[in-house]
Amino acid sequence: MIIRLPMRFEGSRGEKVLYALFDSGATYSCINAELVESLEILTPLHTPMRLATASDHTYMEIDNTCRLDFYHEDVRLSDEFLVVPGLSEQVIIGATTMQKWKLKLDFEHDKVIVDPRVAKLILINLIKKD
Repeated sequence: MIIRLPMRFEGSRGEKVLYALFDSGATYSCINAELVESLEILTPLHTPMRLATASDHTYMEIDNTCRLDFYHEDVRLSDEFLVVPGLSEQVIIGATTMQKWKLKLDFEHDKVIVDPRVAKLILINLIKKD
């Protein structure tokens, strides 16, 4: 099941409101290649990733990633996004990002639930490690 919401995304080059599809069936978080360059500088992968799609025997080759901040109800979250050429969605938030931030999907009300205390604890721990 999926939920689609408008969210603010920020990178070193700017910010934009994009529609994010929360997809518990997707492993990785992805962003459309045409939208990302105005937000963040791309990081080339040393070895491209080849990912299977929902179609049999169809694969995508991913050459770049980027790290973006994104906001839900004024809670700042951050993660790495695979840059996918021709992605049909603007952004896909995958299971690894949802697990990292302990996001819960409420399909009955089409809501994403973020515990601000969890986000605050994770951000504080990330800052202390640097």
